[in-house]
Amino acid sequence: MRRTLMKSKIHRARVTAADLHYVGSITIDQDLMVAADLLPNEKVQVVDIDNGARLETYVIPGAPGSGDMCLNGAAARLVQPGDLVIVVSYAEFEDAEAREFEPTVVMVDDQNRITELTTTEPAHTRR
Repeated sequence: MRRTLMKSKIHRARVTAADLHYVGSITIDQDLMVAADLLPNEKVQVVDIDNGARLETYVIPGAPGSGDMCLNGAAARLVQPGDLVIVVSYAEFEDAEAREFEPTVVMVDDQNRITELTTTEPAHTRR
């Protein structure tokens, strides 16, 4: 049996832009992509903490160190600049591997700079 688990997430990132007329996707600072083990074009789920919207899209790299977190295309109607979002990636594992797997959780500050990398969700994730 295969199981789908959270592979990684960027927790409480601030949306820096929303571009309705771009073709699609989410632009993410490359430093955050590396920390969260995200590849260009990888499918992700975006959860808007402010309004509850959930959507799926794919990742495109932003400039390293830029703090970019830009929703493009139709997603720009669901998520606005300044909103806090969680960006989640998933992976499939065989049962035995799934039981041993530890995801990566990337905690960021208000400028989307990495403050902590962990494999478990800290109890203090509320701000």
